[in-house]
Amino acid sequence: MKRVVFLLFVSVFLMTYCKNESHEKQQIKSQTSTYSNPILQGFYPDPSICKVNGDFYMVNSTFAYFPGIPIFKSSDLVNWKQIGNVLDRPEQLNLDGLDVSSGIFAPAINYHKGLYYLVCTLVGGENNFVVTAKNPEGPWSNPNWIPELSGIDPSLFFDKDGKSYIVYNSESPDNKPEYDGHRTIKIYEFDLETLKVVGSAQIVINKGAKPEDKPIWIEGPHIYQENGYYYLMAAEGGTSDEHSEVVFRSKNVKGPYVSYKDNPILTQRHLDANRENPVTSTGHADIIEDNNGNWWGVFLGCRPYDNEGHFNTGRETFMVPVKWKNDWPIFDLEGDIVKDNYKISLAKLATKTTSRNVDFKDEFNSNSLAFDWIFLRTPKEKWYSILNGKLKIHTRPETTSGASNPSFIGYRQKHLFGNVTTNLTFKPVSENEKAGLIAFQNEQHYYYLCKSLKDNKPVIQLLKSKEDTLELLIEKPLQLNTSIKLKIEAKGATYSFLFAEGENNWQLLKDTVDARFLSTKVAGGFVGTIYGMYSTSLGVTCENTAEYDWFETENLNKL
Repeated sequence: MKRVVFLLFVSVFLMTYCKNESHEKQQIKSQTSTYSNPILQGFYPDPSICKVNGDFYMVNSTFAYFPGIPIFKSSDLVNWKQIGNVLDRPEQLNLDGLDVSSGIFAPAINYHKGLYYLVCTLVGGENNFVVTAKNPEGPWSNPNWIPELSGIDPSLFFDKDGKSYIVYNSESPDNKPEYDGHRTIKIYEFDLETLKVVGSAQIVINKGAKPEDKPIWIEGPHIYQENGYYYLMAAEGGTSDEHSEVVFRSKNVKGPYVSYKDNPILTQRHLDANRENPVTSTGHADIIEDNNGNWWGVFLGCRPYDNEGHFNTGRETFMVPVKWKNDWPIFDLEGDIVKDNYKISLAKLATKTTSRNVDFKDEFNSNSLAFDWIFLRTPKEKWYSILNGKLKIHTRPETTSGASNPSFIGYRQKHLFGNVTTNLTFKPVSENEKAGLIAFQNEQHYYYLCKSLKDNKPVIQLLKSKEDTLELLIEKPLQLNTSIKLKIEAKGATYSFLFAEGENNWQLLKDTVDARFLSTKVAGGFVGTIYGMYSTSLGVTCENTAEYDWFETENLNKL
């Protein structure tokens, strides 16, 4: 009888176990989904990532835009929400006089024993610094400057033995480069109590992964401790089409480091420019282990709209799986190209996944601006206000062609094909007063769709930056001096500019305007196109105000 009872018990147990195992497999299957690249669309370059208590935090470069360094949070690596900005107080970040591609370069975020650390470079300012916070949403401390670091792209590493280090891009040995682009990676020990370097710097990488090939611009280093090794991963080849990511390893944090024989571990430089939906310029990466033991790499990439490499959306953040092969981390593209979509399976996968079909609308119903908005350089006074669903921008003499802070509030162009619209109330009293929408790449490359006056009558104008002046591309009279709707349509290599008076239908002001003028390949620099609400009196003191009811973007990629 006991034997029968025992067998019955075993039978029930096995049936329950198999049922539960099957249920668990079904759960895992239901949590596998597909995400779309880029995971951060628009001008979000140089990603750095860390994991804290199962959640992930990521930061990006902002150059001469304020606030500096957006910080995003995700529970699944796929759906990212901006929770703040690291440098959101004027006393933290002085951008006066800097061109748009100077300023904040390559932030690196870490977490250690209850404190968040971020190290970064302010190019054109006091150079390298560290800030800390107990909460990633802030407040973050004022910068603690590290004058001993003579280069860019610092990154902290916390060793398991309790010591801390900082690595960074620096000059060639004895500051005697053998060729243009000859750089090194150096390391200092770092004191977490004083936030200062200890001792002297030591070169750990000279030239790059294959010194015999004279590699250029080894930069953006990060150190990881896995599999009994220290891994040093860095970008190489410059930030354009030759960009890549390489990796080295050592048994000692200060080296010597051995280069992986099949470097680079990530690049797209060898591929046909005529391939469909290309992603170019891949590099400046960081890697992270998810909560299931899988590894992922985040990195910058670009989406050109033609085979000549023109793009306006800037350097964006992409993500692909990382596999370990013979104790080396390899970016697993599942082929040669960075794909639009990859599969991901996580225990905490959210109910939706990121997509390129993301739209945005702000009706200005909050007392403060959303985290999405950025200013050109640091505002030293509050020249805007939000009241009763209206964003009011004071018309000031400063212009986007200068090196100060103009009356400009911007939002990143995130789509190759899409549009941006707004409703503007503005009554200029002189021809130098203008307000409207701007598509801005840098001080010498922008288009300005604006309302103004001509012969004391209201007009709609399309202006193009031209050296130190503005070129009038087209001008049309307005029938009413009331509110006006403005629209910019991005169509890959061209823009169209439209307007509507009152409740009337859209009227085309000018189409097939050359978008390549705002591409990085033509304009240069490290940023992307920004759509901005912008009002100026062109150097003349003014008391006027531009009022915006809403601002909306729509994606037309539908990929």
